[in-house]
Amino acid sequence: MKAFINDDFLLGSKPARRLYHKYAEAEPIFDYHCHISPKDIAENRQFKNLFEIWLEGDHYKWRAMRSNGVAEKYVTGDATPDQKFNAWAKTVPHTLRNPLYHWTHLELKRYFGITDLLNEKTAAKIWKLANAKLATPAFTTHGLLKKMMVKVVCTTDDPVDSLEYHRAFAKSGHPTKLLPAFRPDKALTVNSPTSFNKWVEQLSAAANTNINGFSAFINALEKRHEYFHSQNCRLSDHGLNHCFADFCSEKVAAGIFDKARAGVEVSPLEHSQFASFMMVFFGHLDAKRGWTKQLHLGALRNNNDRLLKQLGPDMGFDSIGDFPQAQTLAAYLNKLDSDNLLPKTIIYNLNPADNYVFAAMIGNFQDGTIPGKIQYGSGWWFLDQKEGMEWQLNALSNLGLLSRFIGMITDSRSFMSYPRHEYFRRTLCNLIGRDIKNGLIPNDEELVGPMIKNICYANAKKFMAFPGVK
Repeated sequence: MKAFINDDFLLGSKPARRLYHKYAEAEPIFDYHCHISPKDIAENRQFKNLFEIWLEGDHYKWRAMRSNGVAEKYVTGDATPDQKFNAWAKTVPHTLRNPLYHWTHLELKRYFGITDLLNEKTAAKIWKLANAKLATPAFTTHGLLKKMMVKVVCTTDDPVDSLEYHRAFAKSGHPTKLLPAFRPDKALTVNSPTSFNKWVEQLSAAANTNINGFSAFINALEKRHEYFHSQNCRLSDHGLNHCFADFCSEKVAAGIFDKARAGVEVSPLEHSQFASFMMVFFGHLDAKRGWTKQLHLGALRNNNDRLLKQLGPDMGFDSIGDFPQAQTLAAYLNKLDSDNLLPKTIIYNLNPADNYVFAAMIGNFQDGTIPGKIQYGSGWWFLDQKEGMEWQLNALSNLGLLSRFIGMITDSRSFMSYPRHEYFRRTLCNLIGRDIKNGLIPNDEELVGPMIKNICYANAKKFMAFPGVK
């Protein structure tokens, strides 16, 4: 019987298969947004078993296991690694038509050469085979980056991070570039004075600055931005419900900062005013240093109070939000553009109802300086599956220039997630191949082939222009 994951997986036509195997398959990976641990990379972590590398931090799988009636003990609790893996193996057959079924078997095939379908009967065999390979040097974090042809990894880093692991890895001689991305979300959180003040003290220590007022706060953040730049960072990132657009003066922002520092609760309007001021400030910093800004918009986070208190954030209880996006996004981009300080920007949408809003928005702020200066980012989080990717590709194609698209991200905490780039590439080639088959695109490899190849790698490399990346 033909293996489920085979050469033609997801490729439903001859043109699709030709495009994938000739133009996409061999391209390296430029992973410009993920959440994997720089510490694990720098220390060349050797994973002890399939649980550690595959289930340890994967909230996609955790959500599926809970939906299948698996007790939390076997998800994030104190069960043994093999018990947790077996609970996942029992869940996998129930994930049919969920992208997890595809990802699971694509990952087993690409990392371990395993073609068996994972279920309760095959779990013991797969556990044994995978663990044996994980014990070899080829399956350390360094080995896996080479195996998966990863040229660039951009992690997600708080301004207070030391970046010590990025520096250590840079000295290792490994061909992969490990670069930070500046994510100052906590700088906006004056609506939570206790946690905000704790973070300000951490910022003070990181910047070696006494933050005794708003001006010192701004200076400390600029100092950290400059430090990140010195460590070859050229990328920022913001995770927001929606853009903030209640713009205010520095004097007003300073007054709100002082209230928060005194432990006084600020109003929703004051929070929005402060966040609006800070986001403009961060936009100016990025533009002045030639960085690319990422805006991840639309997540409704921490929906389950009981389990948030029990387990903490980022444990699989976030969802798609239905926030109004168009007016505030337009106002924010317009403010930076009016200041002549709009950086290269990637906007990611989480609500499919807003796909055409985002795809249309990027066209308002292209200024002719570089191709695709404002990017509509790849299908993200709940939309990084076949259908979600196709929605994003179709919206971008209809309202913008697909040929200038900078491609897929991993957006994962797992070292087993790199086949998501292959999944995207197969989806892309299947979509374009189907158009060729139906006569909607010329059957001209010289026209279409380079576009596929560029979307897979070259567009991102050229757009980001990171030092030393070839």
